[in-house]
Amino acid sequence: MTSEKEVTINDIAAKLGISIATVSRALNDDTAVRPNTKKKILEMAESLNYRTNNFAKSLRVKQTKTIGVIIPKINSHFMSSVISGIESITTIEGYGLIISQSAESIENEIRNTKTMFSNRVDGLLVSLSYETANIHHFEPFRKKNTPVIFFDRTFETNDYLNIQIDNRKAAYKLTEHLIQQNCKRIAHITGALKRDVYNERLIGFKAALKDHKLKFHEEYLFSNKLNMDEGAEVARKILRLKQMPDAIFGANDDCTVGCLLELKKAGVKIPEDIAMAGFNNDPITKVVEPNLTTVNYPGFDMGVISARTLINSIKEKKASFQENSIILNTELIIRESSRKT
Repeated sequence: MTSEKEVTINDIAAKLGISIATVSRALNDDTAVRPNTKKKILEMAESLNYRTNNFAKSLRVKQTKTIGVIIPKINSHFMSSVISGIESITTIEGYGLIISQSAESIENEIRNTKTMFSNRVDGLLVSLSYETANIHHFEPFRKKNTPVIFFDRTFETNDYLNIQIDNRKAAYKLTEHLIQQNCKRIAHITGALKRDVYNERLIGFKAALKDHKLKFHEEYLFSNKLNMDEGAEVARKILRLKQMPDAIFGANDDCTVGCLLELKKAGVKIPEDIAMAGFNNDPITKVVEPNLTTVNYPGFDMGVISARTLINSIKEKKASFQENSIILNTELIIRESSRKT
């Protein structure tokens, strides 16, 4: 089977008996072309299934009008909210998006980065994978003066901008709330501590315990991939302990809900026996019974600010930023799962 020949502006010009230059101007919406002529050219282009060679055009103008986004996983309410925020800005500004996921794999992240570089994206927004230990694979962008911004899961560096929340402060406030409910044996479920997000939440958790003269128990610290199945597994481990905790703070909502449901199945009363709190304010927190205490993490706002900051940098032709980080506010949302007093 032979493939159909690609239609060029030469074909359109030949069909209409006009110059190639006039066709090119019309397709680029040049006001110098008369409206009637432009109409004929556009109609002919459509009838011949003409496709603009955006790659060739991008080489001429040195801009593709596309932004790359690399995220750990797409099937996450938080990441969906971030992408919605990004898209709300890129649509207005006339930029397209190329979205890829690392699936928490450094190999995938490196592969995605190379794809974005090959596609000549004008800028890159990245939330790092669990496994990312260094950011050398983003160096080609910096050398080409292409701006890169890390959001949510970031990396401590002076070379790129980080957009994040104060994870330490948010975790401290949430832990302090549990302590105020007379909880003294508080467990914490965390993710990969390579990522600043989870490491900072653990630091905030420990700081709150210390400030309130409570002991940190190693047997009450659980690390996993923070999904519902892993949360259920944590619940089974807790049920086997000699002394169960009287509160659990999970570093995200999915894992915390998985833990809560498994504990309830075993007859544990929430919050009377164990108070529970998560992080992110995903929709599931208002569906599970009792409704889950959580931290409202402004995903949409993070997407808006990330996209707006990146596009401004692209327009100014600058890959460096005056500040190293932008910190967004969070809010502790107290619901029935943690109200003991």
